[in-house]
Amino acid sequence: MLTPGLTNAPITKLLLIYTVAASVALSILDLKHLSAIHVSPHLHPYGQYWRILLWQVAGFANSTEALFAAMIVYHCRVVERAWGKRKMATFLLSTLPYTTLLPPILLALLVRPLSLNTVGYLPSGPTASLFAVLAQYHASIPHTVRYCISTSASSSETSNENSSSSIGKSLTLLLSDKSTTYLVAAQLALSQFPGMMLPAVVGWGVGVAWRMELLPGLSAGMGTERASMMIYVGDWKVKQLLLRLVVWVVLVLDRDRDLDRRSDSVYGWEGTD
Repeated sequence: MLTPGLTNAPITKLLLIYTVAASVALSILDLKHLSAIHVSPHLHPYGQYWRILLWQVAGFANSTEALFAAMIVYHCRVVERAWGKRKMATFLLSTLPYTTLLPPILLALLVRPLSLNTVGYLPSGPTASLFAVLAQYHASIPHTVRYCISTSASSSETSNENSSSSIGKSLTLLLSDKSTTYLVAAQLALSQFPGMMLPAVVGWGVGVAWRMELLPGLSAGMGTERASMMIYVGDWKVKQLLLRLVVWVVLVLDRDRDLDRRSDSVYGWEGTD
């Protein structure tokens, strides 16, 4: 039985609160004009490169996008329950540089030139990070219920036609309990089209690349124990480096003291002579 609410999902809960709170604060403080990115004139000629670091953490510009994002975060809570909070936090932090920097760079260097300078807008909001999590939801969480929606001809018409013709006129859609999550994600990706499509595609690609271990740093093959071991080894190396630095400083100070004593003894002997 699926655990209701956000039980055993503290990182997802924090992400949900942050997504809604950041969007509300962006509207109340009237800072929407500082969060989005227009390649022209923000990046060129004004040179406001700080927007590249701000656009994803600033929140969504309207309530509809914030609602869709909150629904996606809530549905993806099962990913944290399957992974654990440490691996979920590691995933969000390790993919954050890619989901933050890649969309504006690709927009400025690739999408805008190919579109003949017609596409140059990037809406604010953590869309790329959410779609990176959604890629893990798609790959690691199996469906529990499957159902189909089909359309067919009426009973009077089907009685007069053979089975092959009735099959040809029918349309069947095979869906699952995860289909509603993908529908909400599609609505978020298509909002402010085509601006929101780029971070959605980049986020999904980053999530897939992370899972295939194509990104430097922590990857999907590293579980919680391995990540903890790497953190422990890193701390041990830092402590060892600090210890060597302290020993080196002590040795240098002792050598200086030795030199001072020798010079004092030499000068003292020469003065008495």
